[in-house]
Order: sequence, then structure tokens, then C-alpha cells
Amino acid sequence: MRTHTITDSPTGLLTLVATNGVLSGLYMTDQRHRPAEETFGERTSTGFEEAITQLGEYFEGKRTDFDLPTAMAGTDFQRRVWNELTRIPYSETISYGQLADRLGKPTASRAVGLANGRNPISVIVPCHRVVGSTGSLTGYGGGVERKRFLLDFERATAGKVLL
Repeated sequence: MRTHTITDSPTGLLTLVATNGVLSGLYMTDQRHRPAEETFGERTSTGFEEAITQLGEYFEGKRTDFDLPTAMAGTDFQRRVWNELTRIPYSETISYGQLADRLGKPTASRAVGLANGRNPISVIVPCHRVVGSTGSLTGYGGGVERKRFLLDFERATAGKVLL
């Protein structure tokens, strides 16, 4: 059973989706690879309180890590990439090639990029922290301007976060 809610953020409206009560999606407006609205299930605020609280703390500069159960549907490789994303420290970036190296697949930077772009839980699973080999802000499902905002925000609040 899927349900969803919508909450506001400095990056615009965010749609949170739960599958059987567990967070399975966080999508931005006009996000690439955003599933069709009709797949999100009934709209409700019940069950999303902790995710909304933690997102609020993040955008207030009070949280660097999220502590939420998630259920991300994808291939084994995609789930490995998404899991590795959660290990990128707050306010830091790595390249697609470095992420591929961490996975033991040094020639798979393109596949890593494709998996990164399909991350179903943006912000919480920080795909925005992956950049091009020269540090360029290549691609982001939510748009490069949102990626720039998130990275600038994290750099500005690094060292000031309370939680």
C-alpha cells in the first residue's frame, strides 16, 4: 500500500511517498524520473511526521544526517550506489568516478551516474553530493540550480549544525 504527502522546502514542494508505512520516495517538482502521480497512492499526513521533522531540521541547518527507515526499490547495483551515497559526509562532494571506485567498479562511472540519477529519495539519500570529475555540477534529477542550492547550503552550515 502506498501513501504520500506534500511538504514545502527551500527547494520547492517535496512529495514524500511511503510503501507499507516506510519512506520509499522523496521527489521534487519537475524532477527527472519522477513517477506518475497516480502511483503515489492516497494523500495523507499520517506516517510522515518524522520525515517532515527531520527535513525541517536539515533545512534549518540543524541536521547533517537522516535517521529514517527507507525502502528503495531498484536493482542490486542501484541499491549499492544509493547505500554508498549515504556515506558521503555532509557538505562534501565526490566524483562519479570516485563513487565507482568505492564500489569496486572503477570503470563504471557512467553506470554509477545513471543509478545516482534514479535515486528515489533525494536530499535524504544525498545524490546531490556527487559531481563531475572536475568538480562541475553535472546533472541532477531535481535540476542543477537545486543541486547548487543544496551544496551551497551545506557548505554554509557545515560546522554550525547542532544535531
